[in-house]
Amino acid sequence: MPLVNRSDAVFRYYCRINVIFDLDGVLWHGTQPIPAACEAVSRLIDAGHGVLFATNNSASTVAQQEAKLGRFGIDASGRVLSSAMAAASLIADGERVFVLGGRGIHEAVVARGGTCVPVTPGDAGPPELDAVIVGLDWDLSYDRLRMAVTAIRNGARFIGTNHDPTYPTEHGLWAGGGSIVAAVRTAVEAEPVYAGKPHRPMADLAIARLGSEGLMIGDRDDTDGDFARAAGYRFGMVLSGVTTAAEAAMLDPAPDVIATDAAELLSQEVGV
Repeated sequence: MPLVNRSDAVFRYYCRINVIFDLDGVLWHGTQPIPAACEAVSRLIDAGHGVLFATNNSASTVAQQEAKLGRFGIDASGRVLSSAMAAASLIADGERVFVLGGRGIHEAVVARGGTCVPVTPGDAGPPELDAVIVGLDWDLSYDRLRMAVTAIRNGARFIGTNHDPTYPTEHGLWAGGGSIVAAVRTAVEAEPVYAGKPHRPMADLAIARLGSEGLMIGDRDDTDGDFARAAGYRFGMVLSGVTTAAEAAMLDPAPDVIATDAAELLSQEVGV
């Protein structure tokens, strides 16, 4: 008989584990927090476990995303991983990039050592560019779309932050970054390299930050589950978001664990 039962909550509490959380549907719905989940995450951080927050929201800056988590009582300093960061990881130092997207992508490109090249409205064509990164763009215009398409057709690499067609808000589903990527993809007649969940660039960033062992907690198998599998992590499915219990039971491969919400899952897996 083993000296320690791994199911014992005290043992699990003191064994450091790495956990990555999706955000919408796991920690909040739009602007409304899931209180028990947020409280459990705070306890996890206080206990010294490795924690990251992985989001395909490329429009917001790191500070904006940390601030939202902070409003829900979670210290997210240095713990946010976004599809904007994943996209910027595909840029080499000094490369010239046109961003069809929000401030989060601009911030990530500059942090990587790239240069965000502005395009003057009305220009016949963009300057020479190494890459175009496309994501959620609150200031989308035909002129900016035209510039992105022209640059890619002229040889710039095409990078998409994520393929999510919709963006969840408290007012319902809005067009997401993937819808904008799809518009460019249609015009250039070529596929982008996708960076965010569940794709390899995001998985590589997670592994670089946390190591090769971890638990991904999310509410979608096609993004969070596939991301966990790409990184070689276990997948914890929560039913607080878009997936129902009946749908979760039919998944193949099955999640490693299924729980009502993140609080219940962390209680089972970690003892917090």
